[in-house]
Amino acid sequence: MFTFFHAFANVLTNKILLSILLVGLAAPAAAHSYFFGVSELNLNKTSRHIEVIHQFTAHDIENAIAELKQIHFSPEHPKYDQYIQAYFEKHFALEQNNNKLQLNWIGFEIKRGQIFVYQESASKKFLDNLMVKNTILVDTYAKQINTVNYQGLAFSPKLEPKVKPKVKLQGSLTFNSSQRVGRVKALKSPINNSGTK
Repeated sequence: MFTFFHAFANVLTNKILLSILLVGLAAPAAAHSYFFGVSELNLNKTSRHIEVIHQFTAHDIENAIAELKQIHFSPEHPKYDQYIQAYFEKHFALEQNNNKLQLNWIGFEIKRGQIFVYQESASKKFLDNLMVKNTILVDTYAKQINTVNYQGLAFSPKLEPKVKPKVKLQGSLTFNSSQRVGRVKALKSPINNSGTK
């Protein structure tokens, strides 16, 4: 009788352990069933340079680079910083009047599993009619959705620099595997001389 209960207890224990193991393995997969990233475009009022901040899940970026380079890629890799920079410079671009804008690389940091990347336009630019190309992670993850939020005041290159802007720009663009390019368009939101609507 003892042997029967002992065998039954072993089988039950093994099933419970297997169930716990399977739940433990499935939990991380279920916890990351969505893929999204956010980029912010802001026109600096003083310098009139476009400031860009990207936020993505760090291990998603690392996995994309590992897949592209066919290497094990982690923060310990000797070319980690170089590959991160090259990836963002290849997969995110701005154009205005059919000219690609040079984006200076400011740097990046990783906080709580998120990578924050900082870039800035090399010269004075305007948000209105800006073409945005965003293919970050869309070839690696079929469900990847990228949002680019933008805000600033529209300056006209035809006006003198001392003339106050007349249109506030604010909105967002969405990118995925089928939508890779978008255009920033000015909303007709006139502002008064104090800078408010």
